[in-house]
Amino acid sequence: MTLTTADGLATAPAPRLDWPFLAAAVLATAVLVALVLLDGQVPSAALLVLGFALGAAFLKFEFSFTAAWRRFLVRGEAGGLIGALVLIAVAATVIVPVAALVPGFGGAIAPIGPSLLIGAFVFGIGMQLANGCGSGTLYTAGGGSGRMLIALAFFIAGSVVGSLHLPWLLDLGGIDPVLASAHFGAWGGLAVTLASILAVALLVAFVAARRGASFLPRPALLVGALAIGALAIGVFLAGRHPWSVTFGFTVWGGKIATLVGFDLSAAPFWQWPGPQRALAESVLTDTSSLTDFGMIFGAMAAAALAKPFARTPWPPPGSLLAAAVGGLLMGWGARIGFGCNIGAFLGGVASGSLHGWIWFAAALAGSALGIRFRPLFGLSRE
Repeated sequence: MTLTTADGLATAPAPRLDWPFLAAAVLATAVLVALVLLDGQVPSAALLVLGFALGAAFLKFEFSFTAAWRRFLVRGEAGGLIGALVLIAVAATVIVPVAALVPGFGGAIAPIGPSLLIGAFVFGIGMQLANGCGSGTLYTAGGGSGRMLIALAFFIAGSVVGSLHLPWLLDLGGIDPVLASAHFGAWGGLAVTLASILAVALLVAFVAARRGASFLPRPALLVGALAIGALAIGVFLAGRHPWSVTFGFTVWGGKIATLVGFDLSAAPFWQWPGPQRALAESVLTDTSSLTDFGMIFGAMAAAALAKPFARTPWPPPGSLLAAAVGGLLMGWGARIGFGCNIGAFLGGVASGSLHGWIWFAAALAGSALGIRFRPLFGLSRE
C-alpha cells in the first residue's frame, strides 16, 4: 500500500508484515521451548527465548561487529567499536564477580598460545570476506539472507575441520589462562576488567580523533549495546557460562558428518568430555545450540515484522564465493581460536580473561588483511 501526505504527494510504500514467516518463526521457537520444558529443562527454555530476543535485537539495531571493525580500519570511525565495548562492559559487571564467587558458574577462559593467535587471525580474514561474524551470520541468515546461509553452511564445515586440528595446535605450547579475578579477587578483577575496557575505548577514540573521524556511537546503536549486553547476562545466568555461538556450529557439523558416514570417535577433540557428550546427545541439550536456534528464529520474526521476508535478489557469484571462503575460514579459525566475537571476544573479556583481548588484537589484524582481499571477490573495501 502507498501512503499519501496531506498535500496529496505519494510517499514510500508502508512496510507490510510477512505473516507466514513470522508465524513459522514463533511456532518453531514455541515447539522447541515446549520440548525442553517437557524434559524439565527450564534453563534451556530460557536460553531459547533469550536467543530469540538476541536475534531480534541484532536485526532491529543493525548491530554488526564486522562492519564496525571495517569502518574503524578503513575510515577510522570508532562508534561501532565503542558500542561493542559498552556491550562487553555491561556483561562483565555480572559475569566477572558471579563466575568468581558462585559455585557452578564459570567464565570463558582459554590458554594463550599459537592456537589462539592463528585462529583469531584467520577468523578476522574470514569475517570480512563473509561480511559477518558468528552472531552476524546467524541473525542475517535468520533475517533472510541467502548469501549468509551459504556462509553458515561453510562455517559449520570449517568448524568440524578445525576440531580435528585443534589438539595438535594446542601441543605447540603456550601459557595457562590469565584471569583477572584469580589475581585480584572478584571485585578487584571486575575493576581491572572495566578499566581495561575503558582504556581500549579511549585508545580507539584517540585513533578516530587523529584521523578526523567520529568516535561516538549512534544513539540507536548504544541502546542496542545495552539491550544485547543485558541479554548476554541473561544467557550467562541461564546457562551458567558466557554466551557462545560457534561451539553449536561444531556440534551440528559433527552430527552431520557422523550421519553421512564419518567416524569422529577416534579424533582427540571428540574424545574430550564436552564434545563427546554433545555429539552423543540431542542438540537441545547443548546451550550454544539453543541460543543459536533462538537467534535464527528471532531474526526471522524481526525481519518478517519489518518487510516481506527474503525478497532480495541473490548476489553475484564472486560475492557468493567470498561468503563460502569466509565461512570456511571463520569456522576453522573459531574452533582453533576458542570462539568468535561472542565466545572469545565478548565472553573472554567479559570474564576478565586476557585471551579475550589477545583474540581481539589478532582478529583485528586479520580483518585488516581480509579487507584487502575483498576486492578480489568484487566486494567494496568499505
